Amino acid sequence: MKTLIIAAIAAAVAVASGAAARAADSRPAPNVTLEAADGSAVRVDAFRGKVVLIDFWASWCVPCKTSFPALEALYREYESRGLQVLAVNLDERRRDADLFLRDRPHTMPVLFDPHGEAPKAFGVKGMPSSFVVDRAGTIRFTHMGYSANIGQQYRQEIDLLLSERGRP
Repeated sequence: MKTLIIAAIAAAVAVASGAAARAADSRPAPNVTLEAADGSAVRVDAFRGKVVLIDFWASWCVPCKTSFPALEALYREYESRGLQVLAVNLDERRRDADLFLRDRPHTMPVLFDPHGEAPKAFGVKGMPSSFVVDRAGTIRFTHMGYSANIGQQYRQEIDLLLSERGRP
């Protein structure tokens, strides 16, 4: 029983510290330039005024094979309400990304950063990593890795940020 209580307290502390870390990590999203599929330049600040989920992925990332279609579903669910998902590929060779994408139909924008400048600017420490940015351009939530329950967490965060009408 004592072990169960200690485990429950440790879990509560972990959850509380995770939320605190997210609040402490709130900072402006780096205004990096990424490459669209057609070769045009896309700057992150072009999406100011929208809630943006920026996800860093690569074809070699095993969890990305599951997270990519889940993010596409999230995009389709929330796009009409003002969510923009940016799937940022980090493969050094574009053909690796293209092979990955060929088997995964998508409508969300896929952007490319073969030199890895954006993940450095965002502080990516693992794959996949995602950042939920509010309408003012502030990173409000961060995620590293992927698990089955993250979709519900994304929905809660997105709903919260979409409800904040007073922010730009």
